[in-house]
Amino acid sequence: MGVKASLSKPFANFIALKNKLWSKRPVETQQKVFEQLIATAQKTAFGKDHNFKDIKSYEDFKRLVPIRSYEDLQEYTDRVIAGEANILWPGKPLYLSKTSGTTSGTKYIPLTKASMPNHINGARDAILHYIAETGKTQFVDHKMIFLQGSPDLDSSGAIPTGRLSGIVAHYVPNYLQKNRMPSQKTNAIADWEKKLDAICKETLSEKMSLISGIPPWVQMYFERLIALSGKKDIKSIFPEFSLLIYGGVNYEPYRSSMEKLIGKRIDTIELYTASEGFIAFQDSQKEEGMLLLLNSGIFYEFIPADQFFDENPPRLSIEEVEIGINYAIILSTNAGLWAYNIGDTVKFVNKSPYRIVVSGRIKHFTSAFGEHIIVEEVEKAMAYACKTTKIEVAEFHLAPQVSPPEGKLPYHEWFIEFATNKPDLTTFQQALDKKMQELNPYYKDLIQGKVLQPLKINSIVKGGFQAYMKSKGKLGGQNKLPRLANDRRLAEALEEIKENN
Repeated sequence: MGVKASLSKPFANFIALKNKLWSKRPVETQQKVFEQLIATAQKTAFGKDHNFKDIKSYEDFKRLVPIRSYEDLQEYTDRVIAGEANILWPGKPLYLSKTSGTTSGTKYIPLTKASMPNHINGARDAILHYIAETGKTQFVDHKMIFLQGSPDLDSSGAIPTGRLSGIVAHYVPNYLQKNRMPSQKTNAIADWEKKLDAICKETLSEKMSLISGIPPWVQMYFERLIALSGKKDIKSIFPEFSLLIYGGVNYEPYRSSMEKLIGKRIDTIELYTASEGFIAFQDSQKEEGMLLLLNSGIFYEFIPADQFFDENPPRLSIEEVEIGINYAIILSTNAGLWAYNIGDTVKFVNKSPYRIVVSGRIKHFTSAFGEHIIVEEVEKAMAYACKTTKIEVAEFHLAPQVSPPEGKLPYHEWFIEFATNKPDLTTFQQALDKKMQELNPYYKDLIQGKVLQPLKINSIVKGGFQAYMKSKGKLGGQNKLPRLANDRRLAEALEEIKENN
């Protein structure tokens, strides 16, 4: 065992204990964060406009500060981008995180001196909790790779601007710098495919032990490594590889194909991070869900997802939530976001401590017929169909077909790229439809009531989804393909790359 590995255990135990203390006092912890946020931002332009000086309670806050989307907040963010100080948070932000919104265009999210430690410590603590629980430390002594955006920043404006993962790369602790890959030069390559080729060549001969990234792009990395090396799987290339850290999308639909590529089952850690804040991480290999970070400069509110679009939906604090209900998650942060709708939905699976799973996007659902199917349901149905039929899926998207030709009943149309040769679609379709009916009673009623016909599958050509993402300039990095939609905009593009079923 190396020096880093031996020293990591006591540090991990210390951090795990520290986090356990605040997690046992969730309401008190959130109240403290709330009071600090309001007090600090009183003299900002936003604080003055919303009478922060009069906010003495959460009820006051709800009365004075409405829920906002990025577009609603843009009158303030435009001033921040222009270089004005004391707009959303005291002073100016350190950076602007540029992100391609799934519900809007490009967004510029402020990152402040107060908020940056949240992003750094969240990832660190996820690894330390893993060490504290499992006692596994050997991976610390070998190489680690974080598939991320370019660390190069655009300094042409008033505030340096870049991708979150690239910005965070500047804050990797010194004790990890020698272990970290890829090199600065390779990491700065803008074109994802060229960058990936360079990463493969750079890492092929290294002792990689920890790999981190969004599952579809990690999968692409693995496939290219195998092709380049001529080896049959990743464990033959990286025998020390033992830990995968991921976020952005659910890992389960990828698990089967990923484990086949790796050649063995390995431990995984899920992160829930965004430009708006580091929200949660998987703190246990034994318990479901991710620990909600209640002490990291974010005050959380929750709106029941099925009431989100009501005129006056209820806004709940942490002490008011219930297990098993889908909530839109709302953030107020020490980066200057206030009652901000991040667009995600979460579900609590535990309240001691508070652990969540990400269940989808508030605007990513299919409800053309009143069924309101969410991401969590389609991912569970896909995982079931893959397991039942022993078929591997690379990627998929669901859209409603409201007006089929020849007056036939409408249906849900699935666009699926299979990881292996195209399987017996009838068997796969039956398993998928069966599970969808089990998971969503409204969908079941529509099928049985002959309002909808059973779902249909279009097989997408190999590499089709990657080609689509590349055509949109969204290949690699933190970009994600929407799992489902309530319209056919993406479906129409996918029609061009489907196989003849």
